[in-house]
Formats: sequence, C-alpha cells, structure tokens
Amino acid sequence: MDAVILAAGEGIGLSPLTSTRPKPMLPIAGSPMLEWNLETLKNFDKIIFVVGYKSEKIKEYFGDEFNNIKIEYIEQKEQLGTAHAVSVVFGHVKGDFLVMNGDLLISSKLVDNLLKNHQNHNPSASLSLIKVDDPTQFGIVELKYDKVMSIEEKPRYPRSNLANAGVYIFSEEIFDVIEKVEKSTRAEYEITDAIDILINKDKNMVHGFECGGLWMDVGRPWDLLDANEIVLKDRDLIKLKIHDEAEIEPYAVIKGNVHIGKGTVIRSGAYIEGPCYIGENCNIGPNCYMRPCTTLGNKVHIGNAVEIKNSIIMSNTNVGHLSYVGDSIIGEGCNFGAGTKAANLRFDKGDIRVRVKNKFEKSGRRKFGTIFGDGVSTGINVSIMPGISIYPKALVDAGTVVRNTIFSEDL
Repeated sequence: MDAVILAAGEGIGLSPLTSTRPKPMLPIAGSPMLEWNLETLKNFDKIIFVVGYKSEKIKEYFGDEFNNIKIEYIEQKEQLGTAHAVSVVFGHVKGDFLVMNGDLLISSKLVDNLLKNHQNHNPSASLSLIKVDDPTQFGIVELKYDKVMSIEEKPRYPRSNLANAGVYIFSEEIFDVIEKVEKSTRAEYEITDAIDILINKDKNMVHGFECGGLWMDVGRPWDLLDANEIVLKDRDLIKLKIHDEAEIEPYAVIKGNVHIGKGTVIRSGAYIEGPCYIGENCNIGPNCYMRPCTTLGNKVHIGNAVEIKNSIIMSNTNVGHLSYVGDSIIGEGCNFGAGTKAANLRFDKGDIRVRVKNKFEKSGRRKFGTIFGDGVSTGINVSIMPGISIYPKALVDAGTVVRNTIFSEDL
C-alpha cells in the first residue's frame, strides 16, 4: 500500500516560524515533525509527498527515499484544500492508499490499527478517530457499529467526542467522489465533504475506528512545545544518548535522560536536567542551567550563566551570556544580545495570549515566552514580554522592552 502525506500548506497559524519553512519541517526533539510521521510508515511500498509552499525544504531534507522506501513528490500548485490535495495523486497510487495530514504527531500504533481494521472490513474509506475533551474544536464523527453516520466540523452541539484524526485509508473510488465536491465556506475543497458524499451514498461505505496511540495536531506555536515534551519523555519514540565524541568538562552535571550530539562541548559548571536534546557541534557555556524539555539544534552557542527552560532553539543560534529563555521557540540563525530576557509569565499569572492570523488567541498556558522567526537579533539587555512574536531578520535595539509583535519591516 502507498502512503500520501499532505504537506503543501503554508501553516499561517505557526507564523513567524513558517515564514521561512513549511510547517511539517518544524523541529521536534531534533528532527522535523514530518520525519517522526515517516517513522510510522515502515511497512508501506511508497511514500508520496503532496508539496507546495517552500517545497524545496522538504525535497532537500528527505531526498528520494526514507528507510529504503521510495519517495515521490507531487506539486499542488494552488493550495485549494485537502480534497484537491488528494486529487493530485490520481494516477500515482494503485489500489487502497493511506492519507495523512502533514501537521500531525502520531505513533505507529495508530497507523497499524487503522490498517488492520481497514483490511478486516474493506470499506471505501476508513477514518482514524480520537477521543477529545472539547468536541466543539474538531471535526466530530457520529459512529454506529464502526460505521460513520455523519461528520461535522466544529459542531455547536456535538453528537460524540470522537474526532477525525486526519489519517485515512481510501479506495481509488475517492477520486470520482472528489470531482463532485463543491467549495466550502472557506473557499476550499474539503476531504470531509468527499467523505460526506460517500456516507450519503451508502452508510456502509465509510468506517471509523478509535485507533489509540499518540495523536497530536500541531497547529499553533505552543502545540510545538507540547509535542517536543511528549517526544522527549517517551523512551519508545526517542533514544537519547551522549555521543562518544561529545566533550563534557569536569564539574558539569548531566542529570536524567539527555542527548548530546557529536562534537558538542559542555563547559564546566553547566547543569543540564533531562529530558533534553542537544544537537551536534554545540557550545554550552560555563555555569548555564538547561531545564527539562529543552531542545537545541546543531551549532547552537549558549553563553555563560544562561538559563533555558522548556524551549526549542534551532540551529546556528547564539544566546549571549546572562540571558533567559523560558517556554519559547527560537528560529535558526538568531542572536540574543547579552542579558536578553524572554519572559514567560504575566504578573497576574493569567492565560497568555498570542497574536495568530491578525488576531489574539489564548494559548491555554500560564507560562509561554516568545517566538522568534529566523535571523532575529537583539541588542544587550532586551526584555521581551510573554506571548510576543518577532518576525524573521528583525533587529531589536539594546535596552528595548518589547510589548508588541515586531514584523520584519519594523526594524
């Protein structure tokens, strides 16, 4: 069976991180989100990426194969919705095929259980389902004896708490059905509308299965921190180890489950509390404190007496001495001037709001720091208030207190 991964969208909800990369290429515990999903597809014949926005980033990273499975790339020139994305693989798959949204973090258990149930029942479409706490925020499925009776997007009055998990198996019949789909209120062709057509044609054609296993939809920056924490704490997903060619100076303390990559130096007096992931050729300065659930990319420099908590810091970034980074996501090639503080807690300890798609959303977190796009630089002693986004290549003057979003043009 072939597997199709939908990875063409821009991912505006994860700006400014997606200003320079497609959403599925955002890092989680040292690897792109997409790579974690490919690990669940070891028993498939071929992997097809439907790509679009900044597709070169995906092609350069994965090349022509993954774990000896051939990879094929198909361009979705216009991002016209999930049904349209599935339609572009017509002629490239044979028989039943799996479709997966590219912005998920899932386990092999979910994929394996969906495949097993589909093979046992052989419907025209199989949906993976997951129980959710707030059904009003998801596409909700009404199920009867494993048969899907209806699917409704973000219902005001949900008929169940079983959400569409964004992983499907379709027969080739889906291509004929997609031709009948009309644009939704979002001006897109939705795969759920195609599924609705199948349900209305025959209630026996679409089955749904609560597959279990890890599932997470990564649609907002704070979701990325949650995903990073989940992977770092799951020893079945990731094997953290200290490379033989890493250097740990005397009086550095490594506590708990910590990955330290080849060529990385941990200076004397550093205190690293796992789970943490530190990439290759990093320089972790003396007397710094790295707290749990932190991930550093490759060639990251952490200066003297820096504290980092529950953050993702991407490759080639420098965090100058006496800085603090809490619950934050920092892009590639950034520079923290000495003494820069990324605050993560409001005075009133309230829910931190973040600007997403030109409006403010509650993060649901009492602690959340800053989001840096690639190439951001700050001068010395900059203070950044919680929930602030700074877009790529912005320059922040020394001593500034940042209270609002800074766009790239607001240098």
